[in-house]
Amino acid sequence: MPLLPYWRLSGFYFFYFSLVGAFSPYWSLYLQSLEFNALQIGVLMSLSLIVRIFSPSIWGWLADHTGKRIRVVQIAALCGFLCFCGFLLGESFIWMFFVMLLLSFFWSASLPLMEAITLSHLGDHTDKYGRIRSWGSVGFVLTVIGVGYLLENIAIAWLIWIVLGLKLGMVIFSYQIPEKEMISQVTGHHSVKQICLRPEVLAFLIASLLMLFAHGAYYTFFSIYLVEHAYDKGFIGWLWAIGVICEIGIFFIMPWLMRHFSLKLILIFSFACATLRFLMIGWGVEWPIIMVVAQILHAATYGAHHIAAMMVVHQFFRGRHQAKGQAIYTSIAYGIGGAIGAISSGYTWDLLGADMTFFVSSAASFIGLILVAWKMKSVSQ
Repeated sequence: MPLLPYWRLSGFYFFYFSLVGAFSPYWSLYLQSLEFNALQIGVLMSLSLIVRIFSPSIWGWLADHTGKRIRVVQIAALCGFLCFCGFLLGESFIWMFFVMLLLSFFWSASLPLMEAITLSHLGDHTDKYGRIRSWGSVGFVLTVIGVGYLLENIAIAWLIWIVLGLKLGMVIFSYQIPEKEMISQVTGHHSVKQICLRPEVLAFLIASLLMLFAHGAYYTFFSIYLVEHAYDKGFIGWLWAIGVICEIGIFFIMPWLMRHFSLKLILIFSFACATLRFLMIGWGVEWPIIMVVAQILHAATYGAHHIAAMMVVHQFFRGRHQAKGQAIYTSIAYGIGGAIGAISSGYTWDLLGADMTFFVSSAASFIGLILVAWKMKSVSQ
């Protein structure tokens, strides 16, 4: 595999997911410190997911039209850094809504295009994807633990400066990655729309939507949920980290798993684990050991599911359809699924309580399991 920019790609993933590690678990606590209610927090946290419904398609079209995918990533990363500075200028709900909306538009460009760029660099060696992606998980672990302990000793407002530093690192690494020429592959006579309407592709996309819907309450309210049950922020950081540490392990053994099991079976297992995991979170919060076990299951509900999904997308969408396929997957799963999950959890959290909110997440995961088992063909790597 000639001239693979392993460390430059890994470095970008490191800072991207370090940023996620500082933002996703703790930004809701910052919003809570501004005295926003659960619904307002749910709306603000869902903006990045709502924007993902349409923005990846815009960025994907721009990248395909210009043939300069990494240049699009660089511009979006720099604009995202500048947008984040807006949080220093106001704290009203309307202002926060505007800044998060604009920030989300630029932030959403990075990951789908970087996934396509990384897979293009790997060529036929896609089994090495997990090792590169694992550096993102390392960044997440270090950040989520470090920030958790920091916030025990400093004001939550310092979170803005921490995230700004991580966004700057992401910008710097985006300018170190070389462009990879898109190789024209035979894609048949099928359009992207025709591919999406195939029963197995539809089943996969809807199931992915349900998986990200199920995670909506987790990403939005898990830290708040634990704080309300007297968990300290340092331990909360470790709980987030445990999940991602296990995720790293999955990334390294996924090549072996994909040699011995079909992608369909791996997806079914991940949905089964998600069904169990959200029941445990909703009904077992009083027992820290149950929370630890639930976080260990993150290895399957995110780690195994993510890599298997990337490989399925890579197989369904070939050649010049690749970037569009990544954009469609991101829009449907992370955009529609994640947004509906985050917003609806804001309603159910106040109306039905935390336990029923996570029960809904578990039920959504189970429906996704049925869809994959019923409609998807057995896909091998």
